[in-house]
Amino acid sequence: MSETVLVTGGTGYIAGWCITELLKRGYDVRTTVRSAKREQVVTDAVASEVDPAGRLTFATADLTADAGWEEAMHGVSYVLHVASPLGAPNDSATDLITPARDGTLRVLRAASEAGVKRVVMTSAANAASPSSYAAEGVTDETLWTDPDDPTLIPYRRSKTLAERAAWDFMESNDTGDMELTTVLPGAVFGPILTTSTIGSVGIIARLLKGEMKGVPRIGLEIVDVRDLVDVHLRAMTSPTAAGQRFLATGEFMWMPDMAKALHDGLGARGSRVPTRQIPDFAVRLAARFRDPSLRAITPALGRRNRHSTDKARALLGWQPRPARQSVLDCANSLIAHGAA
Repeated sequence: MSETVLVTGGTGYIAGWCITELLKRGYDVRTTVRSAKREQVVTDAVASEVDPAGRLTFATADLTADAGWEEAMHGVSYVLHVASPLGAPNDSATDLITPARDGTLRVLRAASEAGVKRVVMTSAANAASPSSYAAEGVTDETLWTDPDDPTLIPYRRSKTLAERAAWDFMESNDTGDMELTTVLPGAVFGPILTTSTIGSVGIIARLLKGEMKGVPRIGLEIVDVRDLVDVHLRAMTSPTAAGQRFLATGEFMWMPDMAKALHDGLGARGSRVPTRQIPDFAVRLAARFRDPSLRAITPALGRRNRHSTDKARALLGWQPRPARQSVLDCANSLIAHGAA
């Protein structure tokens, strides 16, 4: 019989691709949704790539409550804990930290009690970065972001504290034979399955629509969602992955270069993409006086902080595709779905 994998947060961008690839590889999949009304949305999204053929089931469970997690874990061999709040610009640290950290502990507790073999948790490269972006260079999984840094935005603090809580749980509790692995992605782009949840690719949709007057000098480590799913599945089954953190950040690309790739690579369909680079001082002024939502990105202006993926390549044999390909595939998918 096929093994069953639980994917948390089935309506999410990354989770949808996890479900799709697991089904393609012959696994049975159960996924959590906060409301049964969302089940058909997930089914339709996945069906655009693979026929679920009765191998996709659902459990109603929320990261903020205990109800439903015991049932969700029944008969499960592996868990991909992908769900985490992305948050809005005005969210406080508490708005993000509580569901991220407490939800992770709920998942681990229920998985341990159900005898799950391994949990693979999606963290973020921002949990293994110089806290204030003041230093440049290349860092690896041995670095932990300082969650007490006062300049840290709520999202980064929530991802760091949630992953810390996961490792602390494994160390301080009797979890039987259950193992934990964490995956720390960078900026996730690539094709979409549905327009209902486009996640981090929304920035490319905005560029395609011409909604931005210019492009800030922000550097992104771009990982294709399909490659991110691949490293999750490698981490799920590889014996060498147990108890490890894996950075999955992809190739570094400045946003102005990303915009140019879209403008030049899409022909007429990329004609509205802005290619003018906004000076750093102009972004800082706008953040201070006109658009407070920009404050979260100002510390990263002009910084070339990068992460090493040598560990994932060496231990898991992971090979991500070029950033330009992911950006163009993402744009073509958004256009095909009428989202740009």
